[in-house]
Amino acid sequence: MAAEKSFRNSSRARKVTLHNVILVAALFFIWEVTAKIIHSPFFPSFTEVVGATVRVMVVGDIEGYRLSDHAFASILRVLSGFGLACITGFPMGLLMGLKREIYDASKSIIEPVRFVPPIAWLPLAFLLLTGYLRYAMIIWLGAFFPILLNTIAGVRRTSITLINVAKVFGADKRSIMFKVVVPSALPETLAGMRIGLGVGWMCIVAAEMMGGDPVGLGRLITKYVELLRIDVSLAGILLIGLIGFLMNEAFMQIEKRLLKWRMEVKI
Repeated sequence: MAAEKSFRNSSRARKVTLHNVILVAALFFIWEVTAKIIHSPFFPSFTEVVGATVRVMVVGDIEGYRLSDHAFASILRVLSGFGLACITGFPMGLLMGLKREIYDASKSIIEPVRFVPPIAWLPLAFLLLTGYLRYAMIIWLGAFFPILLNTIAGVRRTSITLINVAKVFGADKRSIMFKVVVPSALPETLAGMRIGLGVGWMCIVAAEMMGGDPVGLGRLITKYVELLRIDVSLAGILLIGLIGFLMNEAFMQIEKRLLKWRMEVKI
């Protein structure tokens, strides 16, 4: 039975992968043909973008930075801010989910601040902070609130029946917290983290476009748009999308491992 289920899952995964590969290949083919027809320096073909990508990977850009340097700089900035958001957002979400009065007391601060776009804080961050800290602040602001609010929602949706059963079996408050409340809130917390990671990745690219650092994918795109080298800029844009996709897939695999106990809903 387990072998049959595993075979069905692997067969479905292969079909999904094949469909996605065909879709992406068709998109690139349409792009290539359209670029050849238009024949504009501002709309390079897919093969020209691939060539530009290889050149920046091997030779480097006009300042000597390779594509890997730009990518790693952006990734490290995102991970530093995202890690800080997880460290602060998860415990605060647990506390506010369990203690309604704490959430009510801080609501007048949390709600207005979460509606301010993280990029709006850029001038202040660049004025007060230096190096990775200014980028970490922007990423933290983008990733913190999805983690916080999802954790609060997950805690509040914990079944009172599960808590009562744990009490019947003699569980103390600490055991109920870590063996009932946290596992119950984990699916929504992880969903919030995945959303926060995506928001953080979008924020870092925008921050790098406006920042003065010479390295970073956002800076690479801006630099080459100013030089009217759209092929290199598109190479940076494609890499941003690819890295975002890979980070999301990696996080989903972590999510699956941590939530093996959760049953998959099928319609």
